[in-house]
Amino acid sequence: MNLQYMKAFYVTVKVNSISKAAKILHLTQPGLSMQIQALEKELQVSLLNRSNKGVELTDAGKVVFDYATTILSLKDNIERDLESLKTDKKSLLIGSCKALGEYALPCSIYVFKHNHKDVDINIEISNTANVAENIINKTINIGILHGIVKSKGLCIEKITSDRLLLVTSLPLVKNEVSLEDFKRLPLIFRENGSGTRKTILDALTPFKIGYEDLNIIYELNSMEAIKTSVLSGKGISFIPELTIKRELKDGLLKEIKIDKLDLISDFYLAYNPDHYIINYEQEFIHFIKSSKRGFC
Repeated sequence: MNLQYMKAFYVTVKVNSISKAAKILHLTQPGLSMQIQALEKELQVSLLNRSNKGVELTDAGKVVFDYATTILSLKDNIERDLESLKTDKKSLLIGSCKALGEYALPCSIYVFKHNHKDVDINIEISNTANVAENIINKTINIGILHGIVKSKGLCIEKITSDRLLLVTSLPLVKNEVSLEDFKRLPLIFRENGSGTRKTILDALTPFKIGYEDLNIIYELNSMEAIKTSVLSGKGISFIPELTIKRELKDGLLKEIKIDKLDLISDFYLAYNPDHYIINYEQEFIHFIKSSKRGFC
């Protein structure tokens, strides 16, 4: 399979335009179209429907696009790792859930970097589902997940636990509420794929409380955005304790206890079992599991 033709197809889909893709790839539009047609001929399927509005994937195109994302990422990783061997350059790729990545992990990276000055460290912060998917697709080598993700494409090891607190900055809210009262509170929630969201909904399941039973006013895909919203009095939310220790101490936020409900967040280190772990990656794994990790 011609990777150049696959990249032409992939970029065209990403920018939804043959003319834009041609400019990005430094090709003429007819030349780009010929590459896509050659890929279609090789696979014996139609990949795209073309119109004045752009391009639309066929059913076969959706399948090929998903594989193209993985294959091209692997190609980039191979080239990167080979270049690292040539230059003796060490590159550590880490993906992290937002609960740790936006708060605790930066301090850990600082400490690790202090003792590994020759290692270039890149962190991608996303929700747990995306981190897991990127590990499985080998676009990152090591990840930190909020909660367990069951997949044969992942090896996971628990690294820490933290309380997940319902907090508010509003002065009139009670310090403790029943589950019925809780269902009426104006909640700010994390998006689908978030480990925080899954932890909350899993804990509510035994009480026969689902997402649709809650008074969710809006969703945000950033723990920092949620924290800012709660501090501004826009709503109430669940936030990991380690990310709001200072705000709790200073009285900017207060915990609302829920009768019969105590939430614990578990965080896991994850990597692909098919990935060959290089020595400095193994050192990072040992470090992040140890008491020396220095979470902020």
